[in-house]
Amino acid sequence: MFYIRETFQILPEKVSDCNELFHKYLLPNQLKNGAKLVGRWLTDAEDEIITIWEYQSFEEYLKIEEIVLRDEMYKHSQSQFQKLGKLYIDYRKDFLTPTGAYSSPKQTVTVSGYITNENNETLLVKTFWRADTWELPGGGVDDEETLDVALCREIMEETGIQVKLQGVTGVYSNGSTVSIVFLGKYSGGQPKTSNETNDVRFIKLNSANVHQYIKRGKFLPRVVDAMKGKCIPYEAFKVRPYELLNRLNGIGENE
Repeated sequence: MFYIRETFQILPEKVSDCNELFHKYLLPNQLKNGAKLVGRWLTDAEDEIITIWEYQSFEEYLKIEEIVLRDEMYKHSQSQFQKLGKLYIDYRKDFLTPTGAYSSPKQTVTVSGYITNENNETLLVKTFWRADTWELPGGGVDDEETLDVALCREIMEETGIQVKLQGVTGVYSNGSTVSIVFLGKYSGGQPKTSNETNDVRFIKLNSANVHQYIKRGKFLPRVVDAMKGKCIPYEAFKVRPYELLNRLNGIGENE
């Protein structure tokens, strides 16, 4: 992420005019063209306003600024600014780069995969912290990472297996965690453990024995749903400009 901090030294008696100009013209123009407002603050002495904006990158900031300056709303804001007279004593713009992520997301997103090989055996793992049950390989999605990329990375890290995904078999919500399960096929590599897994195997699962392996209630429906072999399409893309990154069309039970 990339941030812009704008610092305005203002005349205290002009606070109301500054706020009206910002909320009526400046903010809507920025938001509709892609900028994100992190926050805006006024000092106790009412002589300084600080505004922080968030962008995906410096390049995105330049593109948005170019569009903003061409917008009719910008022309209206400049006309209004002239009518209000002198509002700012001084103005400074700083470019900020974050040193880390310090806030917890409202929702945690995890992904896991029901991956089968040519013998229709399912890839399962045992982790060190849930040694009582087998489960589907997977893990958390990193910032700005698409779901499919995150799952392929997690499976490789946990099991040493390369996979080809086909679609989504289910979405599950557990408190503040959202879990998405993908259907996929083995495409390469040999099963191996990692610093997260103490056992990795391809196991022949069926409705008669699935309870012997999947022993935690929240994991069982995800596996049983995926065993049916049905999945829906999944698409990963980015915007400004739109670019399709990956699309999984899904497969039917009989395909």
